[in-house]
Amino acid sequence: MTLRSCPREREVAEQVQRGQWPNGCAEDLRRHVVGCRACGELVFVMQAFASARAASAASASPASAGVLWWRAQLRRRNAAVEQISRPILGAQIFALAVTIAIAAAFVASQARYGLRWLSWLKQLGQAPALHFEDLWSSTLAMPQWGLMLLIFGLAGVATLGGFVLFSDRQRQ
Repeated sequence: MTLRSCPREREVAEQVQRGQWPNGCAEDLRRHVVGCRACGELVFVMQAFASARAASAASASPASAGVLWWRAQLRRRNAAVEQISRPILGAQIFALAVTIAIAAAFVASQARYGLRWLSWLKQLGQAPALHFEDLWSSTLAMPQWGLMLLIFGLAGVATLGGFVLFSDRQRQ
């Protein structure tokens, strides 16, 4: 390795950078590069880098402006939907927890005071068969049971309607 450089390296480098090597330069410079090892290596390395740069620039084909704009709009919409859906998900989880708590309280109250499900379960273990007409007659005897069914039915329809609207909005 030599630390001394050739005084004509700058001239050779300028010719290679301009794309004038070897046809656009003087004959004496070409003879110098053939005889000078440092200038020959400089030309070899610079041409290798230039061809690698040209190959990578040719392989990188940028997308059209319309596609880039569309992707940016899609990213922006997805970010907005994600930001909006976080509170909605929290509200849905809260509504589900409240509904489950109300249903559990209703089942517990009906088991103790209403239809006496617990006594039916005890009799079920003792009785050889379950008679469905007994269940039907006990529900007809309690008129508030029909009101409870109506309330829960309407709540179910409202919940289902909200879910359908939400999923329809997601598709748009």
